[in-house]
Amino acid sequence: MALKKVLRSGVAAACIASVVAPAGLAAPAAKAVAQRGGVDVRVATTETFSRIEVTGGGKLRREGRTVVLTNAPDNDPEVARLLTSPPKWIKSAVKLPVAGRRQIVVTLADDADVTIGQADGAAYANFFEAPPPAPEAAPQEVAVAEPEPSRPSPLPPGGVVRMASRVANGQTQLSFTWANPAGAAVFRRGDAIWVVFDAPASLDVSSAPKGVRPLRSLQAFKGADHAALRIDADPNAPIFVSSQGSTWTISLGPGPQAQPSIVRVGRDAAGGPATLKAPVAGATRIVNLPDPVVGDTLTVVTALGPPKGVPSRRDFVDAALLPSIQGLAIEPLTDNLTVQRDGELVRISRAEGLTLSPSWAVREREDTQLGTPQPAPMPAIIPAEWANLGSVGFQRRYDSLLSAATVEGGNKDREAPVAARMGLARFLVGSELSFEAIGVLNALAREHPEMLDDPEFRALRGVARTLARRYAEADADFSSPTLSTDPSTALWRAYVNTQIAQHAEARAQFAKGVEAYGLMPPLWRARFARADAQAALAQGDLVAADTRIRMALEEKVSSEEQLRSRLIQARIIELQGSQDRALKIYKAIATAPIDSIAAPAVLRATQIRLQLAQITPLQAAGVYDGLRYRWRGDATELETIRALGQLYLAQGRYREALEALRSAGVRLPDLPEAQQLQADLNAAFRGLFLDGLADGLEPLQALALFFDFRELAPIGADGDLMVRKIVRRLVDVDLLPQAAELLKYQAENRLDGVPRAQVSTDLAVIYLMDRKPEQALQAINSSRTTVLPSALNAERRLIEARAWTALGRYDSALEILGADASKDGTELRSEITWKQKNWASAGPLFEKSLGDRWKNPTQLSSDEEGRLLRAGVAYSLAGDEAALGRLQQRYQSFYEKANNPDALRIALSGVPSGRMSVADFSRVSADNEAFAGWVEKMKGRFKTRAAPGAAKPVAPARQAEAAPPAAKG
Repeated sequence: MALKKVLRSGVAAACIASVVAPAGLAAPAAKAVAQRGGVDVRVATTETFSRIEVTGGGKLRREGRTVVLTNAPDNDPEVARLLTSPPKWIKSAVKLPVAGRRQIVVTLADDADVTIGQADGAAYANFFEAPPPAPEAAPQEVAVAEPEPSRPSPLPPGGVVRMASRVANGQTQLSFTWANPAGAAVFRRGDAIWVVFDAPASLDVSSAPKGVRPLRSLQAFKGADHAALRIDADPNAPIFVSSQGSTWTISLGPGPQAQPSIVRVGRDAAGGPATLKAPVAGATRIVNLPDPVVGDTLTVVTALGPPKGVPSRRDFVDAALLPSIQGLAIEPLTDNLTVQRDGELVRISRAEGLTLSPSWAVREREDTQLGTPQPAPMPAIIPAEWANLGSVGFQRRYDSLLSAATVEGGNKDREAPVAARMGLARFLVGSELSFEAIGVLNALAREHPEMLDDPEFRALRGVARTLARRYAEADADFSSPTLSTDPSTALWRAYVNTQIAQHAEARAQFAKGVEAYGLMPPLWRARFARADAQAALAQGDLVAADTRIRMALEEKVSSEEQLRSRLIQARIIELQGSQDRALKIYKAIATAPIDSIAAPAVLRATQIRLQLAQITPLQAAGVYDGLRYRWRGDATELETIRALGQLYLAQGRYREALEALRSAGVRLPDLPEAQQLQADLNAAFRGLFLDGLADGLEPLQALALFFDFRELAPIGADGDLMVRKIVRRLVDVDLLPQAAELLKYQAENRLDGVPRAQVSTDLAVIYLMDRKPEQALQAINSSRTTVLPSALNAERRLIEARAWTALGRYDSALEILGADASKDGTELRSEITWKQKNWASAGPLFEKSLGDRWKNPTQLSSDEEGRLLRAGVAYSLAGDEAALGRLQQRYQSFYEKANNPDALRIALSGVPSGRMSVADFSRVSADNEAFAGWVEKMKGRFKTRAAPGAAKPVAPARQAEAAPPAAKG
């Protein structure tokens, strides 16, 4: 396909006007092929026979001891070699004019014989050594029965074998038990299933089931040397045969039975007349079986179990092999067919030879011309000739090489040759059938481990893996010590390193492989030069990149390959600053009907148009969004998704950006673009929740976005800081359940050790703020571990004590507090004594928590005012007038500035004043005031708390707690 046709119509002109026209634009003139008309005579000789083949209308006939070749008038074939140096088994050949024609008369040697036939439009004569004369005998029947083998007679006493039948699970089973193992044959012919035994017993089938499908009817026969059963059954009914000891069982209908082994029928290569042979393990007898329905006689070969047969019908000119489950069944198509058994080897022949398809002639005329692909001058050179199909086409060429490899693979000897399998692998690699080549080579390595030390083997498998994009595996093969100094392998290593973005190593390897560059076929020279250009481009060496891409464009390759090189050239031109020129090339390439080429051109063109403000970001996003679904599966898809994600981020479309960047998943992990895409995704997530880009979102929106992509949160200090920022915002607006859920996920799934204990502590605080003390205790208990920092342990004890307090278990709370003399501990202890109504102890504790606050004349905070109120009420209820007077003296100057001056004045004046009852004092200093003050304090602490240190990965089993309870957080 010419380049203009690929680019369609006048759009190609833009590309051609921008850069020089690619090589190979015009199709080369076809070479004239001379055709020789008339009769053509070919002569060939092997060790076992000689052959004359005539094409073009010539005819062969035998006349006694001569073979006469008659050709058309005015035609004189070239037979000089035949006349002057006749091959083996030919005595002489002369050319005679007869009635205006040229006849060639070939005389057989004294010990030779000949067969004449036609195949593939050609007449042929095979000359071979004549078999020794056989003694005169009576005319043979269609088949000669073999004598009984030397084995115990299978006939039971009385000569009757009774059939047992059984129907189970939709399958009908017919069993025949003999006195000793009997040979059998089971085969299909039309709607009939024939069962033939090699002993002349009477088969009693009276127990046959009635009205059971697929069985219709049974008919038993007895011959002089055999017994047979004809079963009329559904034509599509499955048949299974099994043998156990002296019992044969025939099963009709679907079931779990094993399939029989296959009898291989092939041409006998021993020489002489054409013969078929089939090795039949345990063959016992050749039986002539009359078919009363068709009216002919079949030749049946019986055999002992286990079952083996021919799975499908095989048709030949002289005979047909019927599909069998056990043994062989031959349908003669000529009168003088002979079937003989030599032990376990069955031969099918005629006196003058069978008329078989001349497969050897096809190999001689076609495959022999092509030959098995041979090794290249260097291990990793891929000659174009390896993929040569000649005139036979791919399937025929592949079948020929596969057949040879299969025959060779049948030899399990460690010293067996491997040439045929290596030839098949070369053909597959040359045809770029990478996975098939990998399978052949891996199988060869399993049978012959020594091949792993063969340079060509490692190079071939490395090339196949490269073609399959298994770059890591390919590099392992190319790194074999046997290839360390090979220049051709260096080229492949350069190509692989370019694909995995190891550009410096790629360029170094390309320099090592220059020696082998000229030995590569044009296709791979273009690809290697293009890969080196990409590596140079990635390193910013535009001069070297331009040199290499021009080398690629000089190669005579397909238009598709030229376009791939033009794509790289356009990128070079773009980076050289000629964006307008590059844009024209991209637009031209984008019209190609090959999506793998057009898609990256569309991507680059859109990026340039966006930079030049020819389109809006919204329009560019639409192009990217459509392009990522148009072409998938390589670096272009990943680059498109990256561009789309960055565009969405710049527009503030954060959710769409993360969804786009995440849409590629973990596909194509070996591509460097996949790593860049993952880095972009992580950077976008960090920018949103660590650098503050998501601060403009509503707290619930930010939370929803975080939850939908929370697997992107980094493990460790950064991840904890992200969570804390979101939790702080949620706590500020009293979305405590949502904040708790976020911290719970972080603690249970992403952290361990000290960081987990820290986050669980915060989780417990939020549960307490949300009045859920039981869950707060659970958060503390589930994150216990040894060797926690002292400050964290103290904080956890305070939270646990506060949770017990909220549950009304004041003794447990005081026990947890122990001797904690910190400010927070003193405040909590005072609250507990207040709840216990221990007024004598509560008053001093509240006063102590205020310290010397009375010396500071500034207004009391709500929390301080609440503690002062409680101290006054506690002293009043405890009857401690001295303490109450002390408080009044110290704090009476604060009355006017208090939030509730009347309550404060009354509380400090005491109950005896009669101005307020005990119930009034309780209402003035209710618990919710203290709780609200603690909540506000905790909110402030969330805003100022620093992130914990880096976290460790989650361990499979956490260390058991060994410290005493008081030492745990």
